[in-house]
Amino acid sequence: MTSFLAKERTIAGPGFNRWLVPPAALGIHLCIGMAYGFSVFWKPLQNALVGADGVPLESCSEGAVTFSEKLADTVRALYATDCNWTQFDLGWMYTLFFLVLGAAAALWGGWLERSGPRKAGVVAMLCWCGGLLISAYGVYVHQLWLLWLGSGLIGGIGLGLGYISPVSTLIKWFPDRRGLATGMAIMGFGGGAMIGSPLATVLMSTFETSHDRGVWQTLIVMAAIYAVFMLFGALLYRVPAPGWRPSGWTPPTTLDQPVARDRMVAHRHVHLRNAHKTPQFWLVWIVLCMNVSAGIGIIGAAAPMLQETFGGALIERPDLGWADIRIDEALRNSTAVIGASFVGLISLFNIFGRIVWASYSDKLGRKATYHVFFVLGGALYVLAHFGADWKSLAVLVIAFCVIASMYGGGFATIPAYLADLFGTQFVGAIHGRLLTAWSTAGIIGPVVVNYLHDIRLEQNIPFDQIYSPIFLVLACMLFIGFIANLLVRPVADKWFMTEQELRAERPQTLAVQQVADASVASADTQGLSLGVVIAWSAVGIPLAWGTWITVTKALPLFG
Repeated sequence: MTSFLAKERTIAGPGFNRWLVPPAALGIHLCIGMAYGFSVFWKPLQNALVGADGVPLESCSEGAVTFSEKLADTVRALYATDCNWTQFDLGWMYTLFFLVLGAAAALWGGWLERSGPRKAGVVAMLCWCGGLLISAYGVYVHQLWLLWLGSGLIGGIGLGLGYISPVSTLIKWFPDRRGLATGMAIMGFGGGAMIGSPLATVLMSTFETSHDRGVWQTLIVMAAIYAVFMLFGALLYRVPAPGWRPSGWTPPTTLDQPVARDRMVAHRHVHLRNAHKTPQFWLVWIVLCMNVSAGIGIIGAAAPMLQETFGGALIERPDLGWADIRIDEALRNSTAVIGASFVGLISLFNIFGRIVWASYSDKLGRKATYHVFFVLGGALYVLAHFGADWKSLAVLVIAFCVIASMYGGGFATIPAYLADLFGTQFVGAIHGRLLTAWSTAGIIGPVVVNYLHDIRLEQNIPFDQIYSPIFLVLACMLFIGFIANLLVRPVADKWFMTEQELRAERPQTLAVQQVADASVASADTQGLSLGVVIAWSAVGIPLAWGTWITVTKALPLFG
């Protein structure tokens, strides 16, 4: 098994079609992307324990008011079997997802480059699906610590390995279209929740009884489904032989090109051990951190932001503010539907922005694309500031949909940006280390937005005026990112590996070299084939289904 998963066994032979690799990456990313949709389980799990009369038991944090009291009760909830969990208790698992994702990607990125994407994909499957099974058992025996351990810690490791496993592979297969390649794969991470959330809802309704919410059964079924798709992706992975290049494409041999963007494209490689020593690494780290912080902070609060800002105007009752609506369950539920539709619409732009912006970066250049993100994003946040004051729903919806597309586009463009700066030899591992910026942003963005929200609420600021100045703070974050991106320059020559060092990182047996020679000389491998159609259908059909569900849910927003 170890030999079968070895990197040398994944080197593509003559005639391999490179368009088989993106659906392999999507097969993994669409599964691990369910991390974004895990909140679909929160409400059922908050009512998991019921009494003999069918009424849910009290929560473990019943009566807790302060943060310290809630935290103390969460510790008790980790092992208590006589009380229900709260969203506060369950939400920590969501935090674990992305903290562990960044840490795992940074720690094992170098191992991934040495071992190859197939082995990393299989390990990611075992961690993610195994974590779901542990969580299923935790729900069955009502032990919260098993959910944190299973999906949060072990599953988080699977997230990190699964997220970065296709990056360097796709960039090497598509040196002519790096942005398109990484965009195709990373859009799957955004699309995972779009498929997984409605699937989980259907499964839970199937398994639900009067005394069982059907969550543990759903987790088991989803683990089985994800195992199949992730194995499909991992086993389909191939890496190009050294020296392979697309038919008809000639790599540039000098940095002195007439097109400005090409001056930012390195044609040699920086070793993993040196990448973090360059100022470019930390500037791009700030670029990603600020882009994500500004986006995730407001995306995470999209539904309540819309409800509090527009109140009754969402349901054709402009005379009612959120202070009136929140005490009326019927009105609150009506605005919640609109808020959920807004979240679905934002998710859709987040997903497809990943491939659109990343593809566009192939023509515009990565640095210029991020300039667009920061300048346009900052302008849209300022526009949203005025839109909130004007009570213009159209302005806010348009602004945040475009911002969401650039939030997703930033994730998809960053691997190609790194490949341009540092070369492709260690780009997967370098990308893994850079994802610590994502983990940091996952704390900064929500904390800033939620803290400012709560402070203004305590100052008795009217609900419809709470978010307006917060948008300006997020615009300032994008300005910081703009400055960092402006300072990015080509990596100094001293950091690049020599040809001797590069050959030492690419040990080859005679058989592998023969495969390489044959691959370089092979005919065009970009045409349409039955295998390509089947592979793309396997991931395209679920993605189309999830898109349709999301679009239909977003329709009330335009009603």
